[in-house]
Amino acid sequence: MWSLILLPLMAFFVGIIAAMIGIGGGVFMVPALVLLPWYALNPAIASGTSLATIVFTSTSSTLRYMKQKRIDYSLGLALASTTIPGAFLGSYLKSLIETQLLGIIFALFLLIVAIRMVFEKRSRKRNIGKPVMKGGTRRLVDSYGKVFIYPWNLKLAPMIGFASGFFSGLLGIGGGAILVPAMNLGIGVPIHVSVATTMYVMVFTSIAGTLTNIWLRHVRFDYAILMASGIIFGAQLGAHYAAKVPAEKLRRIFGIVLLVTGVRMILKFTYAMP
Repeated sequence: MWSLILLPLMAFFVGIIAAMIGIGGGVFMVPALVLLPWYALNPAIASGTSLATIVFTSTSSTLRYMKQKRIDYSLGLALASTTIPGAFLGSYLKSLIETQLLGIIFALFLLIVAIRMVFEKRSRKRNIGKPVMKGGTRRLVDSYGKVFIYPWNLKLAPMIGFASGFFSGLLGIGGGAILVPAMNLGIGVPIHVSVATTMYVMVFTSIAGTLTNIWLRHVRFDYAILMASGIIFGAQLGAHYAAKVPAEKLRRIFGIVLLVTGVRMILKFTYAMP
């Protein structure tokens, strides 16, 4: 019984982190559902359940970011147009991959995300002053009166959106680990706008991926409901404080957490391989 009580509490803190740094939370929830012995879900079920929970994470945080006026809706819709088919394809291909292999794939993905989180600030410094893309500029004023001016070009949006959706469906994540750095470092969108727009795109991504996972019977609805009850409030709180706390500092801390988790998953599923 206590393990069921732990789910919404864990999801609450995941929601705070996810909304603040622009990830769906799957990078934390999937390892917990797979590695913790009192859950020990199949990776495919864990990723499907996680993705169902991300529907609530993204919706809750998006409502808060809408009030903050930090969402670039045009860019978000352009990304979502290819995110949805990518999510369907990723969710379908997941059913064709063996359990142990999927676990190792997810672990490697965690390591990649961890390295990005730890070294992102250094990477950004190397890109200061360099033209990111050709095109016009975008001007966005949030509810706090802060002005964001950044390069704005939709040519890369379809490719970025499809990649984000594909990995979202395949790994049970929201796609933020791809979208945030792609927008921030690849296009030049400020980090706070990238995070807010990413959560908006995740609404479409997570719904598309969840529908496919329901069809494949890869969702534990009891776990998803319990986690959603906590993650909704956590996402609201995280989005509220995102405007005050630099996301880069959080990425470094949780990058180390993801690094440890990824190594543990690789060891677990490597030994499980025949």
